[in-house]
Amino acid sequence: MSSALMQPVAQPVDVVSPVGTAIREFLAFTLGREEYGIDILKVQEIRGYESVTRIANAPDFVKGVVNLRGTIVPVVDMRIKFNLGTPVYDELTVVIILNISGRIVGMVVDTVSDVITLETEQIKPAPEMGTVVTTDYLLGLGTYEERMLILVDIDKLMSSRDMGLIEAVALG
Repeated sequence: MSSALMQPVAQPVDVVSPVGTAIREFLAFTLGREEYGIDILKVQEIRGYESVTRIANAPDFVKGVVNLRGTIVPVVDMRIKFNLGTPVYDELTVVIILNISGRIVGMVVDTVSDVITLETEQIKPAPEMGTVVTTDYLLGLGTYEERMLILVDIDKLMSSRDMGLIEAVALG
Protein backbone atom coordinates (compact mmCIF):
# COMPACT_ATOMS: atom_id res chain seq x y z
CA MET A 1 0.00 0.00 0.00
CA SER A 2 1.44 3.31 -1.01
CA SER A 3 2.06 5.70 1.84
CA ALA A 4 0.50 8.41 -0.34
CA LEU A 5 -2.87 6.74 0.26
CA MET A 6 -2.54 7.34 3.97
CA GLN A 7 -2.17 11.09 3.62
CA PRO A 8 -5.00 13.55 4.32
CA VAL A 9 -6.63 14.84 1.16
CA ALA A 10 -6.20 18.54 0.43
CA GLN A 11 -9.37 20.55 0.82
CA PRO A 12 -9.74 22.54 -2.42
CA VAL A 13 -12.59 24.92 -3.05
CA ASP A 14 -14.75 25.35 -6.11
CA VAL A 15 -13.06 27.86 -8.35
CA VAL A 16 -14.20 29.82 -11.33
CA SER A 17 -12.33 29.36 -14.58
CA PRO A 18 -11.28 32.39 -16.62
CA VAL A 19 -14.41 32.14 -18.79
CA GLY A 20 -16.64 32.26 -15.70
CA THR A 21 -17.57 28.56 -15.67
CA ALA A 22 -17.72 26.97 -12.24
CA ILE A 23 -15.58 23.89 -11.83
CA ARG A 24 -15.78 21.17 -9.18
CA GLU A 25 -13.39 18.48 -8.10
CA PHE A 26 -14.42 14.88 -7.56
CA LEU A 27 -12.57 11.92 -6.09
CA ALA A 28 -12.88 9.08 -8.62
CA PHE A 29 -13.28 5.51 -7.33
CA THR A 30 -14.43 2.17 -8.66
CA LEU A 31 -16.98 -0.39 -7.59
CA GLY A 32 -16.86 -3.37 -9.90
CA ARG A 33 -16.56 -2.12 -13.47
CA GLU A 34 -18.17 1.26 -12.84
CA GLU A 35 -16.38 4.48 -11.97
CA TYR A 36 -17.95 6.86 -9.49
CA GLY A 37 -17.12 10.31 -8.19
CA ILE A 38 -17.83 12.14 -4.96
CA ASP A 39 -17.24 15.77 -4.05
CA ILE A 40 -13.62 16.06 -2.91
CA LEU A 41 -14.70 18.52 -0.20
CA LYS A 42 -16.44 15.66 1.65
CA VAL A 43 -13.23 13.58 1.76
CA GLN A 44 -11.16 13.81 4.92
CA GLU A 45 -8.56 11.19 4.03
CA ILE A 46 -7.96 7.95 2.17
CA ARG A 47 -6.69 4.84 3.97
CA GLY A 48 -5.87 1.26 3.10
CA TYR A 49 -8.48 -1.28 4.18
CA GLU A 50 -7.89 -2.69 7.63
CA SER A 51 -9.90 -5.11 9.68
CA VAL A 52 -12.90 -3.68 11.47
CA THR A 53 -14.65 -4.52 14.71
CA ARG A 54 -18.01 -6.06 13.83
CA ILE A 55 -21.05 -4.80 15.68
CA ALA A 56 -23.89 -7.22 16.45
CA ASN A 57 -27.20 -6.55 14.67
CA ALA A 58 -25.70 -3.90 12.37
CA PRO A 59 -27.04 -3.79 8.81
CA ASP A 60 -25.04 -5.97 6.38
CA PHE A 61 -23.54 -2.98 4.58
CA VAL A 62 -22.03 -1.69 7.84
CA LYS A 63 -18.79 -3.69 8.06
CA GLY A 64 -18.15 -2.47 11.60
CA VAL A 65 -16.14 0.29 13.23
CA VAL A 66 -12.51 1.40 13.40
CA ASN A 67 -10.72 3.62 15.85
CA LEU A 68 -9.34 6.57 13.89
CA ARG A 69 -7.07 8.58 16.18
CA GLY A 70 -9.53 8.24 19.07
CA THR A 71 -12.72 8.62 17.02
CA ILE A 72 -14.95 5.57 16.51
CA VAL A 73 -15.77 5.56 12.80
CA PRO A 74 -18.47 3.34 11.25
CA VAL A 75 -17.36 1.71 8.00
CA VAL A 76 -19.84 1.14 5.17
CA ASP A 77 -19.05 -1.26 2.31
CA MET A 78 -20.47 0.30 -0.85
CA ARG A 79 -20.42 -2.99 -2.80
CA ILE A 80 -22.77 -4.49 -0.23
CA LYS A 81 -24.89 -1.33 -0.02
CA PHE A 82 -25.36 -1.28 -3.82
CA ASN A 83 -25.78 -5.08 -4.10
CA LEU A 84 -22.78 -5.41 -6.44
CA GLY A 85 -21.74 -8.89 -5.42
CA THR A 86 -19.39 -10.22 -2.81
CA PRO A 87 -16.65 -7.74 -1.98
CA VAL A 88 -13.02 -8.78 -2.26
CA TYR A 89 -10.58 -7.11 0.12
CA ASP A 90 -7.06 -6.84 -1.26
CA GLU A 91 -4.13 -4.40 -1.42
CA LEU A 92 -6.11 -2.07 -3.72
CA THR A 93 -9.18 -1.86 -1.46
CA VAL A 94 -9.40 1.49 0.26
CA VAL A 95 -11.52 3.26 2.82
CA ILE A 96 -12.47 6.82 2.00
CA ILE A 97 -12.95 8.72 5.26
CA LEU A 98 -15.79 11.19 4.77
CA ASN A 99 -16.90 14.16 6.81
CA ILE A 100 -20.65 14.45 6.25
CA SER A 101 -22.40 17.16 8.24
CA GLY A 102 -19.84 16.81 11.02
CA ARG A 103 -20.13 12.99 11.11
CA ILE A 104 -17.10 10.88 10.21
CA VAL A 105 -17.89 7.78 8.14
CA GLY A 106 -15.64 5.31 6.32
CA MET A 107 -16.67 4.12 2.87
CA VAL A 108 -15.05 0.93 1.47
CA VAL A 109 -14.50 0.98 -2.32
CA ASP A 110 -12.58 -1.27 -4.70
CA THR A 111 -10.01 1.33 -5.77
CA VAL A 112 -9.42 5.07 -5.82
CA SER A 113 -7.96 6.45 -9.03
CA ASP A 114 -7.58 10.22 -8.99
CA VAL A 115 -9.13 13.63 -8.52
CA ILE A 116 -11.08 14.83 -11.55
CA THR A 117 -11.86 18.47 -12.25
CA LEU A 118 -15.13 18.97 -14.11
CA GLU A 119 -16.68 22.11 -15.52
CA THR A 120 -20.43 22.56 -15.22
CA GLU A 121 -21.03 21.63 -18.87
CA GLN A 122 -19.23 18.29 -18.32
CA ILE A 123 -21.94 17.22 -15.83
CA LYS A 124 -25.17 15.91 -17.36
CA PRO A 125 -28.37 14.93 -15.54
CA ALA A 126 -28.61 11.21 -14.80
CA PRO A 127 -31.25 9.44 -16.87
CA GLU A 128 -33.92 7.35 -15.16
CA MET A 129 -32.75 3.83 -15.96
CA GLY A 130 -33.10 1.65 -12.89
CA THR A 131 -29.43 1.61 -11.89
CA VAL A 132 -28.21 0.25 -8.56
CA VAL A 133 -28.00 3.83 -7.32
CA THR A 134 -31.34 5.57 -7.60
CA THR A 135 -31.17 8.93 -9.31
CA ASP A 136 -32.14 10.49 -5.97
CA TYR A 137 -28.52 9.91 -4.93
CA LEU A 138 -26.92 11.17 -8.12
CA LEU A 139 -25.60 14.60 -9.02
CA GLY A 140 -25.37 13.45 -12.62
CA LEU A 141 -22.94 11.86 -15.03
CA GLY A 142 -19.57 13.47 -15.52
CA THR A 143 -17.59 13.12 -18.72
CA TYR A 144 -13.83 13.50 -18.62
CA GLU A 145 -11.70 12.60 -21.63
CA GLU A 146 -12.90 9.06 -22.53
CA ARG A 147 -14.30 8.36 -19.05
CA MET A 148 -17.79 8.62 -17.65
CA LEU A 149 -18.22 8.96 -13.88
CA ILE A 150 -21.40 8.37 -11.94
CA LEU A 151 -21.38 11.40 -9.66
CA VAL A 152 -22.85 10.48 -6.27
CA ASP A 153 -24.44 12.99 -3.90
CA ILE A 154 -22.82 11.45 -0.85
CA ASP A 155 -24.86 13.62 1.54
CA LYS A 156 -28.12 12.18 0.17
CA LEU A 157 -26.73 8.66 -0.08
CA MET A 158 -25.82 8.71 3.58
CA SER A 159 -29.39 9.82 4.21
CA SER A 160 -30.88 10.44 7.61
CA ARG A 161 -32.23 6.87 7.74
CA ASP A 162 -28.86 5.35 6.84
CA MET A 163 -26.98 7.83 9.00
CA GLY A 164 -29.26 6.96 11.92
CA LEU A 165 -28.37 3.29 11.50
CA ILE A 166 -24.70 4.09 11.10
CA GLU A 167 -24.65 6.49 14.02
CA ALA A 168 -26.36 3.90 16.24
CA VAL A 169 -23.60 1.43 15.33
CA ALA A 170 -20.87 3.98 16.10
CA LEU A 171 -22.37 4.82 19.47
CA GLY A 172 -22.95 1.08 20.06
